[in-house]
Amino acid sequence: MSSDTKAIIGTIVGTGVVLAGVLGGMLTSQNASLNTRIDDLRTDLTNRIDDLRTDLTNRIDSLRIELTGQVDNVSSDVDDLKTDVRDMRTRLRNVEVAFGKVDQRLLTLERVIIPAAEPPR
Repeated sequence: MSSDTKAIIGTIVGTGVVLAGVLGGMLTSQNASLNTRIDDLRTDLTNRIDDLRTDLTNRIDSLRIELTGQVDNVSSDVDDLKTDVRDMRTRLRNVEVAFGKVDQRLLTLERVIIPAAEPPR
């Protein structure tokens, strides 16, 4: 090999080594950039999930309080209806007793007003 050939090969190898070093540095820089971006996205996503979880938990708690109030209102209404039904039952018993007395008085009046039928002659 001639000295010119050796010089050309040495220049090519040297340039290759320099290019490999530059490309390695670029890849390392890009990798670090990507890792930083991935970490940022992960942090943003985690924060967003936490925010959504907090919002959802607050909404569920709000609905639970609202539903509890509505259940209490319905329970109160049911208790009022039970009381009304008991009152109506008592009133109906009183009406039945009053009608029983009216029936007795009507029977008494019928006996007094309508004489017993005389047997035919």
